[in-house]
Amino acid sequence: MDIAALIDEVIAREGGFSHHPADRGGATNFGITEAVARANGYAGDMRRLPRALAESIYRRLYWERPGYAFVAEIVPEIAAELFDSAVNMGAATATSFLQRALNALNRNQKDYPDLKVDRVIGAKTLTALKAFMALRGKAGEKVLLTAIEALQGERYLALAESRPANEAFLYGWLANRVG
Repeated sequence: MDIAALIDEVIAREGGFSHHPADRGGATNFGITEAVARANGYAGDMRRLPRALAESIYRRLYWERPGYAFVAEIVPEIAAELFDSAVNMGAATATSFLQRALNALNRNQKDYPDLKVDRVIGAKTLTALKAFMALRGKAGEKVLLTAIEALQGERYLALAESRPANEAFLYGWLANRVG
């Protein structure tokens, strides 16, 4: 799994500087919000956020800290989806999608025990993922990915329903993030 390539894809999709009036994130550059940039030591104008800093933030906050590198050792495509979801809705939410999907796919705990949906990649989540993949293989990977994307899509719809201003983003979220 090449995290540098995943970061390049996210930056290409997110684009450069933006300050959409409906975006609660405010000013962003390379998809990094001003709040995240400030929390990571950047004090300058968001229009001038260094790409290298954006790349470092993506790697640290949305790949290493949530443990997606460990997921990539088992199922690279799932790790890539979690990374992309984490960038857009937070690592805890993305991780909860994996845990919820694994729970729903364990055939009433016949295949492995239910996970506590604690929104953290830990030993139990990785063990359940390994057990799922050992049982279901490549076809299971596709089903697990579909389940994660279904949860992601439902979240986007709920965001648009709960805050009409988010409708400005719904089409792009569904077109570029799900599936």
